[in-house]
Amino acid sequence: MFLLIPVDSEERDASVAMIHERASWALVEADGGGVVDVTFYENRDEIEEFIEAVVVKTKNDDVAPFFEESIPVLETPAPMDIDEIVEAFMFRELFEVPIRF
Repeated sequence: MFLLIPVDSEERDASVAMIHERASWALVEADGGGVVDVTFYENRDEIEEFIEAVVVKTKNDDVAPFFEESIPVLETPAPMDIDEIVEAFMFRELFEVPIRF
């Protein structure tokens, strides 16, 4: 499965960032055991994989484009890095952002 995360750097230990403040998009491939691979993209239009969910820093971020594409949006309960986000996703500790336009 693939998670899309706006991040503050192109490093494996990058943290979730506001979409408008991001340095990059991290496409995280994960399985039941954790992170398999992380690929960074400047533009999310370059991504061809099916995105299971987008994980954002706050529900107040600009998430409408994801809802328009029927991509679920999840919010972190606190600042987290990529590994922490995947772990929280596996344990269902991320908050679902309600659909709004």
